Amino acid sequence: MPSTLVHVSLALLLAAGLLGEEFDARSALVVAAATVIPDLDVALEPLLSGAHRSVGHTFLLPAILFAVLLWDSRRGAASAIRRRYGDRGVRVTFVSVFCIFGAAIVPDLVVGGVNALYPLHDAFYTVDGRLFYSTDRGWVQTFVDLAPDEPTERRTTGNFDFRTVLDAEPTLGVEQPDSDESGAGGGGSPPQRVERLFPVAMTGFRAWLLPLSAFVTATRLWRARRTSDLDDGDDV
Repeated sequence: MPSTLVHVSLALLLAAGLLGEEFDARSALVVAAATVIPDLDVALEPLLSGAHRSVGHTFLLPAILFAVLLWDSRRGAASAIRRRYGDRGVRVTFVSVFCIFGAAIVPDLVVGGVNALYPLHDAFYTVDGRLFYSTDRGWVQTFVDLAPDEPTERRTTGNFDFRTVLDAEPTLGVEQPDSDESGAGGGGSPPQRVERLFPVAMTGFRAWLLPLSAFVTATRLWRARRTSDLDDGDDV
């Protein structure tokens, strides 16, 4: 699954493009913090099985935030965000909410799936497939199965959950000892090797996204700092 670092990297690239000259260290920090919010639902796993990719990954979260932000921004001078942070604060907040959807939730939707309408409808959905043109078969798409062979069991918080950093499971790729094998010295079965995974980049594409985002972000922050220094020099 995409790591939180991958989500933040994608969000910073979006912010760098959408905020233009208003992209600086403070706005980058706000966008990054907002993008992390959905993944915090992993902390609820001990209390609610299946909470990860449900509580924080529902489409209702950005929808509600966007609706509240839109209502507040249309209040003009009475807007709470505009009174405290100005028009720039409103734009940064809109981009932050968009990144919650576009950089935090949607990437998980296409890799493994999310409980998109939780808690109104408890079901994990995945958007995955291929779209291409073949000189033999014409246009081919596998995102939507128009003729499913047989119905599959619906994944819900009651029967499915994702592995998280809280889970200690048998080490991947390592053959586990049989339960009837005796340990060294005949003292019973040896302990099972377990591990916790802290994902950073689980594919080559995601690994490339991290330095790419770091380069773009650093370049934009350098330009913003340089522009600010030039403006301060002109004032003098």
